[in-house]
Amino acid sequence: MSLADSDRELVVSELEREPTPAEAALFENLWSEHCAYRSSRPLLSAFESEGEQVVIGPGDDAAVVALPDAGDGESDERTYITMGIESHNHPSYVDPFDGAATGVGGIVRDTLSMGAYPIALADSLYFGAFEREHSKYLFEGVVEGISHYGNCIGVPTVAGSVDFHPDYEGNPLVNVACVGLTNEERLVTALAQEPGNKLVLVGNATGRDGLGGASFASEDLAEDAETEDRPAVQVGDPYAEKLLIEANEVFVDEGLIESARDLGAAGLGGASSELVAKGGLGAHIELDRVHQREPNMNALEILLAESQERMCYEVEPDNVERVAAIADRFDLGCSVIGEVTDGNYVCTFDGSETGDDSSDEDDSASREAVVDVDAEFLGEGAPMNDLPATEPAEPESDRPETDLEAAFDAVVSSPNTASKRWVYRQYDHEVGIRTTVGPGDDAAIIAVREAGQGLAISTGGAPNWTSAAPVDGARAIALENATNVAAKGATPLAAVDCLNGGNPEKPDVYGGFTGIVDGLAEMCETLSTPVVGGNVSLYNDSVAGPIPPTPTLALVGTKAGYDAPALSVDATAGGELLLIGDSALEAGEIGLGGSEYLAQFDGGDRFPALPERPAAIIETLTSVANADETIAVHDVSHGGLAVALAEMISDDAGLAVTIPEAGSSDDCADALFHEQPGRALIQTTAPDDVRDAFEGVAPVVSLGAPTDEGALECTVGDRTLSRTASEIRSLRSTIEDGLE
Repeated sequence: MSLADSDRELVVSELEREPTPAEAALFENLWSEHCAYRSSRPLLSAFESEGEQVVIGPGDDAAVVALPDAGDGESDERTYITMGIESHNHPSYVDPFDGAATGVGGIVRDTLSMGAYPIALADSLYFGAFEREHSKYLFEGVVEGISHYGNCIGVPTVAGSVDFHPDYEGNPLVNVACVGLTNEERLVTALAQEPGNKLVLVGNATGRDGLGGASFASEDLAEDAETEDRPAVQVGDPYAEKLLIEANEVFVDEGLIESARDLGAAGLGGASSELVAKGGLGAHIELDRVHQREPNMNALEILLAESQERMCYEVEPDNVERVAAIADRFDLGCSVIGEVTDGNYVCTFDGSETGDDSSDEDDSASREAVVDVDAEFLGEGAPMNDLPATEPAEPESDRPETDLEAAFDAVVSSPNTASKRWVYRQYDHEVGIRTTVGPGDDAAIIAVREAGQGLAISTGGAPNWTSAAPVDGARAIALENATNVAAKGATPLAAVDCLNGGNPEKPDVYGGFTGIVDGLAEMCETLSTPVVGGNVSLYNDSVAGPIPPTPTLALVGTKAGYDAPALSVDATAGGELLLIGDSALEAGEIGLGGSEYLAQFDGGDRFPALPERPAAIIETLTSVANADETIAVHDVSHGGLAVALAEMISDDAGLAVTIPEAGSSDDCADALFHEQPGRALIQTTAPDDVRDAFEGVAPVVSLGAPTDEGALECTVGDRTLSRTASEIRSLRSTIEDGLE
């Protein structure tokens, strides 16, 4: 680790001396891109993060949002949820199991920091081409790591996405979101409150794992990263995390915590300095009081190790003994490592006294001050980068000529659009008995009985979209996630994002990253959905090249009750199948850019135009989805109508549909494969009511009706496609078949 020359000059000027080795390492990590957002923070003001529902927005360990007051819950208190998302990209390349597992552990501890209990997880995963053995190795290891950690701590993984794209081969992405539950009385923040309060470290012992993890996450992956960077990857212990979750509940229930911060990037140094800096305060920490699992650790190792399952709490002196007793009850380590002050952030160390809990004043006076800096300068002093950006070139138009049946089979069987059952069957998505709609649907639904409401959760991205058109692709991602939530009858409430990009020092890469920020911010504001928090991960670059600009959005919505319309059609219910929102089909101006169809056949085209009234579409779809006459609803996005129709049939119920010709389109099959977002298929017994509801909002087209034949019969122009439910199931089993 080394501090950049320009940064060192700033530090020397501020300190009026050379930094100690521990200070230099601390500045390098906390001023890294991973922690300081030096290249992205100037862009993030584009996001609207305020709203009457927002209790705590960006800047804390997790955001806090108030659920609408339905007045029919189990408690009279206003119910809050917490929302957080983070990336563990580089660690998951070096060690897919531990890298992904500790990503789950970290986002769960961010939830604990706010005084909340974790109730749901969601994961969005991005890998290289599925047919490559290395991609499969990473994929299997990451899924195993997430399932192991999430299942062991008893938090259901209920939603997510998986994408495969050649440009992730040298740098996969692992983005994990967590939703927690709390209320006003239980709320805790990461803002230190009072000088004289003690700083207490609770959880696992500190080892040497994860050293320099923050700076490692802020560099391109080298060719030998899998071996050389392994020490920077943390090792998780989910059973200790489960104990920490339950101990944290007791701390919060008994009102013992004044503020809290989980130990993630930059370890104890990052957590404790950020905690006191937010309160405009300082700290005095005695590093050798930290409980350790390895002998002879030096000050820098103790300060920066990213050992997992650890929390830093601010505790009033009178409550320290009770906190220690609760930690002991849960078999967790507990160290009183220092106190909050009104001065500098100071860390002392006496290696000869490591592990000694003596509080003798002479001992304290003899300790060497290895860090003595202003906490605010440490946390906020990093200069922002002013980087050049160029707009990515638009793809050339190159529409392939294909056979309809061959194209359908290729798109439906693509790993990107095929069933993800292999993934989510490994997750316990029912633990906690809140899940009423689980993974595999448009959005999951969690029962928040305390508020008498269902919480819909959708998360995902679309690298094909944002590669083709960063701005419009990101806008489409926001609209698609909102459509997922609306299809379950929920009203969008708030979102968090994980913004992943390559090396921002490359103008074309930074241009693409700037585009996804602008597009995501614009559509979320249009949908009146505040982006209340998030994470930025840059330098996702390797010898294989940069990743596509990849925004992951995790969006939640609320609805009365916990039920939702089905995804599959019901032949016994009758009615019609309607397509709503396909303005491209109506206008005959279909763009295939970013579609799985073009990805399969190496074509190019402009990105499809987005609907003119996206907010009205979401509002109307939410209302229609909750109507008694609505039987099934499914959004139309990745893979277009071809995939959406295939996913709606079963052995007991099929569909006979006719896709209208697409006006001036050169190929009427385009209607089956374009991926304009904001569309949905609705089975309803009151089609005229649906048409009336969408009058002036979005076009409504009748495609046909359900059948009891267990097959899809699809007529496109003068061509007819026929596939049984069994044949479609076989097509969609690509991932399971490919991993056998």
